[in-house]
Amino acid sequence: MVKNKPILGITMGDPAGIGPEIAAKALADKYIYDICRPLVVGDAGVMTEAVKIANVNLAIRPISRVDEAKFEYGVMDVIDLKNVDLSRLEYGKVSAMAGNAAFEAVRKVIELAMDGEIDGTVTGPINKEAINLAGHHFAGHTEIYAHFTKTRDYTMMLAYGDLRVVHVSTHVSLRKACDLVKKERVLKVIKLAYDACRKLGFENPKIGVAGLNPHSGEGGLFGDEEEKEIIPAIEEARRMQIDAEGPVPPDTLFPRVIGRKYHIAVAMYHDQGHIPVKTAGFKWDEKKQEWQSIEGVNVTLGLPIIRTSVDHGTAFDKAGKGIATPESLICAVEYGAKLAAENKTADE
Repeated sequence: MVKNKPILGITMGDPAGIGPEIAAKALADKYIYDICRPLVVGDAGVMTEAVKIANVNLAIRPISRVDEAKFEYGVMDVIDLKNVDLSRLEYGKVSAMAGNAAFEAVRKVIELAMDGEIDGTVTGPINKEAINLAGHHFAGHTEIYAHFTKTRDYTMMLAYGDLRVVHVSTHVSLRKACDLVKKERVLKVIKLAYDACRKLGFENPKIGVAGLNPHSGEGGLFGDEEEKEIIPAIEEARRMQIDAEGPVPPDTLFPRVIGRKYHIAVAMYHDQGHIPVKTAGFKWDEKKQEWQSIEGVNVTLGLPIIRTSVDHGTAFDKAGKGIATPESLICAVEYGAKLAAENKTADE
């Protein structure tokens, strides 16, 4: 039955980027309607243009409330925020107007989820410079969600196929990231990883924890963070009956996750976790000098609501050209639908 499918709010992302276009392409795929009841949060005018750019057969239904949505394949329900002047919108350009529109869509979808009107949220790509130009001083989606849901303990999970990675820190300098590797934080992220894997259907998740330093410190020769912070966190997790192992040398941890020795990896900082996932999920076409495919999903763990996202940026160089691929957004919708279904099952 349609009513049993989760309602997912999908933000359009920065209107000057590829977010609206990939949303149009994703919702032109009937598969999306088979797994959820999708609605877009953004500007209906922008989405009308996006349908033209994407060259897909979709009608736009502007609405102001969730209960006005009909969730009919072939008609995109758009909660219309009416916040973009199309005469001023320039594809591929950073602007305060576009940044504000993207931010307001995120804030609205969070509000809808917190009020229980939708079952999960899926976010299109935003531009951090544009968001800040508009006066919204956040480092990214994750921090916006944490602020408006009043969440203190959260982390980012990236996933592509069997490769799942959570992060001890993300949008900070590398120097600060090293300082943030503390027992308490590492333990919290291990617990968040464990809970996420349980929601994804793994009964006894096995967690591989990365070291911070080359060779995981080599017994203190290349740094002592492993001995002082990471190992004590792993030992505490084991006392909590969590199957955590490590610190595993970072250069060999991720192939083991792909090979299913571990269900998930705990990375110590942004690039340590992002590089392996994007290496696996992003494919570059040398002849065409463009991305052949961009796959993967970003999930914020620890929030009171579900948030999944594309694993790429606004791609201003492609915006408005009709060539962007919706694969990552489709993956994000799949994850959002699965997590929302798990929540419904848990509540019954």
